[in-house]
Amino acid sequence: MAEELAILPEPYEFLELKDGETRRLRIQRYEYGLAVIKPRYYAAPAQKEIKVLRFHMDPKDKPTAPHYWDFTSGTAIASILPMLKANYHRTKVLQLKAQGEAPKKRFTVEWI
Repeated sequence: MAEELAILPEPYEFLELKDGETRRLRIQRYEYGLAVIKPRYYAAPAQKEIKVLRFHMDPKDKPTAPHYWDFTSGTAIASILPMLKANYHRTKVLQLKAQGEAPKKRFTVEWI
């Protein structure tokens, strides 16, 4: 049975990493849901829903509001979400490294 996802409240704070950039995230809690975006590419729909993994951060780690990051890489989410459900974020730090440029960008995922 498919999981029913709710639309996450705005504002959205998308985590964007450049090719080769690494980010360590000490996640306090997370949400998995949908974001409504307005694509800007030619012939794009007026809006569409995308799956988002929201990482809530300690204000010391992300001092600017909102204190969360919204992450949209479906391939990375597929490996991160089961680990979050298993509470890896309680004792480990998530490390993401971007490889390539959109739309072919991929991420290495490590729990350290």
